[in-house]
Amino acid sequence: MESSIECISSSEGMNEDEIAHPHPYSRFSSSKQSNNLNGMVINPATSVHELLECPVCTNSMYPPIHQCHNGHTLCSTCKARVHNRCPTCRQELGDIRCLVLEKVAESLEIPCKYRSLGCPEIFPYYRDIQYLVAHLKDDHKVDMHTGSTFNHRYVKSNPRDVENATWMLTVFHCFGQYFCLHFEAFQLGTAPVYMAFLRFMGDEIEARNYSYSLEVGGNGRKLIWEGTPRSIRDSHIEVRDSHDGLIIQSNMALFFSGGDKKELKLRVTGRIWKEQTNPDGGACIPNLRS
Repeated sequence: MESSIECISSSEGMNEDEIAHPHPYSRFSSSKQSNNLNGMVINPATSVHELLECPVCTNSMYPPIHQCHNGHTLCSTCKARVHNRCPTCRQELGDIRCLVLEKVAESLEIPCKYRSLGCPEIFPYYRDIQYLVAHLKDDHKVDMHTGSTFNHRYVKSNPRDVENATWMLTVFHCFGQYFCLHFEAFQLGTAPVYMAFLRFMGDEIEARNYSYSLEVGGNGRKLIWEGTPRSIRDSHIEVRDSHDGLIIQSNMALFFSGGDKKELKLRVTGRIWKEQTNPDGGACIPNLRS
């Protein structure tokens, strides 16, 4: 089923950072006095957001949050990467949880990404995905789809005036999970580009269980991208700046659009699949069923 999506100007607030990151006015702010969390001395100027930033990947940490015997913390994803050695002091990590920071993370509140449009909703920092999906669907009328394939047409009347333009999110439900499809335009150096990418509404470790492909084309030419969806814990700006998605140069986008090149009409198709572990060799093989 084809879906046509008109552009929404970034000046209307659509380029606000995703709710995966705390707002500076959440009800936990910097303490006026030094504190101590399980041996960690906290500078008075340190914000809660900084405390919850993993020193390895710099993403926000969610329970379970791990720490070494000296009190250095890191997220569960990075703990699996560092071979049980603290990246700060090189001591053995063991299996110690930083329960204090976990409680802080569970207590933080942050506003909806559409706060600049007047949405008053407040979410827990360590939020429930089902509640977030319901909010996007009911309060913001985000386009919702069921199934692992998609076919969207993105339209813009003045393609040379991108100014960080973005299109409305599309949310997909498949394999019992939710995924967000992003499409936006921004300046890359001196030239405008268009970018499409998929995010998984869950943690990074879970996101690795899935893969996706995107395809765009016209006039007998096409571009194809395949990758792993990024976690919604990463802000869309972080994903965009890493170029982790299908990037379409402006001239190529106009070529795909055909006609007199005065209007952008890009058709983006794609699919999502779940990776399965091969019992014989341990490698991942794609599961093409939705």
